[in-house]
Amino acid sequence: MKLVFAGTPEVAVPALDALIASGRHEVAAVVTRPDAPAGRGRRLVASPVAERAEQAGIEVLKPAKPRDPAFLERLREIAPDCCPVVAYGALLPRVALDVPARGWVNLHFSLLPAWRGAAPVQHSLMAGDEITGASTFLIEEGLDSGPVYGTVTETVRPTDTSGDLLTRLAFAGAGLLAATMDGIEEGSLKAVPQPAEGVTLAPKITVEDARVDWTAPALRVDRVVRGCTPAPGAWTTFRGERLKLVQAVPLPDRTDLAPGQLAAGKNNIYVGTGSHAVELLWVQAQGKKPMRAADWARGARITEGELLGG
Repeated sequence: MKLVFAGTPEVAVPALDALIASGRHEVAAVVTRPDAPAGRGRRLVASPVAERAEQAGIEVLKPAKPRDPAFLERLREIAPDCCPVVAYGALLPRVALDVPARGWVNLHFSLLPAWRGAAPVQHSLMAGDEITGASTFLIEEGLDSGPVYGTVTETVRPTDTSGDLLTRLAFAGAGLLAATMDGIEEGSLKAVPQPAEGVTLAPKITVEDARVDWTAPALRVDRVVRGCTPAPGAWTTFRGERLKLVQAVPLPDRTDLAPGQLAAGKNNIYVGTGSHAVELLWVQAQGKKPMRAADWARGARITEGELLGG
């Protein structure tokens, strides 16, 4: 088939690579979000998908909005059979959805109908799911509600952050998306409607969602820290300033600390929760680089009984 691939961040690159490497289909063009400011100088930088496409000599389309007439005209000129999508980052209007004969097929990082929305991996970790995965489905105008072509499962490991899990799903999902393209072309794959039961939503994680509530059980604190790492980053406050929590582990045997109460050992720093304590391993103070929590505590000269979270 002739394909136009739509995607933007680094997590979409493995799928683009898989489609290029398969040699079975022609990736005629890539659609991605416009260049965005990045770094200290805030200079405009192309998306990871745009950079990879340019390296491969593939035409790159960067519409401000996918309903832009010039973009739609070019899409019709290319006349793709199918448009695979991974984390493109913009809603596709009906006028764009109607262009490819076999539709737009999205790789979504959950086992649909669970976790429809922008942040499925973060919500899956924060909910304590033991198994997650990725799905390919035919895009329709509803939110991730289209019929499913295929799935792949992935076990959630006890120390996974959302970054760890998303990286594994990006590579497993790349193979699934390539296989889905093959099955659509052969006519051997039929999209199956999603069940009405089991629908959960995964809206974008806000900064406030990532704030740690120390009155919650340690298990919940652990899930928030892992689910929000690397983005947007779990955080709390210390002496009126924001402190990012990069890594923490629950300590079931320690129950002597009040919620948010700090205690320092020789090379350890502990915090109380609504159940048992957690040990902070890595933190990032405002305006600083990530550091070991024990080093941060020594530098801050914390006193016994000081609180996190105000």
